[in-house]
Amino acid sequence: MPVPGVSWEDHADLVVVGGGVAGLTAARTASLRGLRVLTVSKNGPLDTATQFAQGGIAVVDGHDPFDTVASHVADTCAAGVGLCDEDAVRSIVAAGRGAVANLTELGAVFDRGRDGNIAHTREGGHSARRIVHAGGDATGAEVQRVSAADQNVLFDTMAVRVLTGVAGVSGLLVSSQRGLGVIHAPAVLLATGGLGQLYSCSTNPSGATADGIALALATGADIADLEFVQFHPTVLFAADGVGRRPLISEAVRGEGAVLVDDDGKSVTAGVHPLGDLAPRDVVSRAIAARLTASGADHVFLDARRINGFADRFPTITASCLDAGIDPRSQLIPVAPAAHYSCGGVVTDVHGRTTVPGLYAAGEVARTGLHGANRLASNSLLEGLVLGERVGIAAAERAEVRGEVTDVSVAPSWAAPRAVVQELMTKHASVIRDGDDLRGLRTALAARSAHSASTDPSVLEDSALTLTASAVALAADTRTESRGCHTRTDFPATSEDWRLSVRLRMRDGALEALERDRSDQPQLTGACP
Repeated sequence: MPVPGVSWEDHADLVVVGGGVAGLTAARTASLRGLRVLTVSKNGPLDTATQFAQGGIAVVDGHDPFDTVASHVADTCAAGVGLCDEDAVRSIVAAGRGAVANLTELGAVFDRGRDGNIAHTREGGHSARRIVHAGGDATGAEVQRVSAADQNVLFDTMAVRVLTGVAGVSGLLVSSQRGLGVIHAPAVLLATGGLGQLYSCSTNPSGATADGIALALATGADIADLEFVQFHPTVLFAADGVGRRPLISEAVRGEGAVLVDDDGKSVTAGVHPLGDLAPRDVVSRAIAARLTASGADHVFLDARRINGFADRFPTITASCLDAGIDPRSQLIPVAPAAHYSCGGVVTDVHGRTTVPGLYAAGEVARTGLHGANRLASNSLLEGLVLGERVGIAAAERAEVRGEVTDVSVAPSWAAPRAVVQELMTKHASVIRDGDDLRGLRTALAARSAHSASTDPSVLEDSALTLTASAVALAADTRTESRGCHTRTDFPATSEDWRLSVRLRMRDGALEALERDRSDQPQLTGACP
């Protein structure tokens, strides 16, 4: 029977929402196993966070006999400050070598050294040179290129609602140029990327509007660790710059660049044993503290001693030159900006969520890999590994068929994007406190309007508003400082908080679940 109220219908075994590395890897894997896959992306082929990833892929591939999976696990857990699930970390990290080999088989071209072997660099928090890269500082673009090859994606198609029934997921309601449509499917993968557009300045593309978080919450799925928003410490600074800002990859510091202030003094000296290569949360806080003390709005990255800078970092060189800065002879002005969501939709290491048939992979997911702070270049790694696993796991739902009966659009609260960004930047940035966070929640409620629209811009505003409220609630609930989450009113890290803050929608309202260690299945093997 046709579904009333929609313009078109289709059928699939798996619907993938998102056109980045995690979604495309899952789509390819599932298709090779005989599943009918439909991939939808709300924008064009190049509006993904994957496309802009510079640094590389962290992988223990055997090139260094002294580097081990155990060492990579230890580095990841150290960066995650006690909230990583060690079992999940080991599972994902150990699969990295195979994931990179699969990329190479698809035609990915990684940079090579003078000896002809694949080159490796080092980034913040890593104890070894284990980062493989492509195009100098264009690894994401290369990953996107090979992942998207020969794949059919429905662009300009926005997910409106994940449809569910007694057996779990039954399909996806979407909006496209053909109008409102239903894709009947027993499995939906959320691979929508991050939430960087919550802030006025971000390294994320304009489409990073937390759509997957909002879609998952509407199904009743759990989210966790959303208070841990990672700010990349070195983003190209411009006075009054807003929107997506160019990233100055951590690999630049890995090759010898140093952070200095207006007086030429080191920003990180005495802050951490790894100095400028400390984990990102440490470096971002060090910069924020120096800016507060000096009254300046940026610090500098001195990369003038790096030989062959333009050849090693062509993308960064182009961004700097566009801003009138020659990094070979001038200091690069930098400041922290929103970069990555360490939390997200709670999943296991195969992408399964708490809702049958709903999967999540990539930045939108919380697998237990990142904990309170993501280790550099573990993001592409996770997207590759989890994407492949979801493509395999989706087959378990292939015989499930549920009837779609309700395609109504539930009303939601939406504040304009600019308002959300202003409030989040002011009250929930690198450093927070309880008064600001509670004021943020009140202000979001006061500036929001009720809507049941399927207009893409309204849907994005709604997702941003809901997710901003979720970040504020999680950050207010966690009364300590840990990893990316720094509170001036609770500056210490507390052992009582070595657990995740889980959130869920109930009767249309966000709520934090009770703090119960027995309700932490993703943390049973937590790192010390």
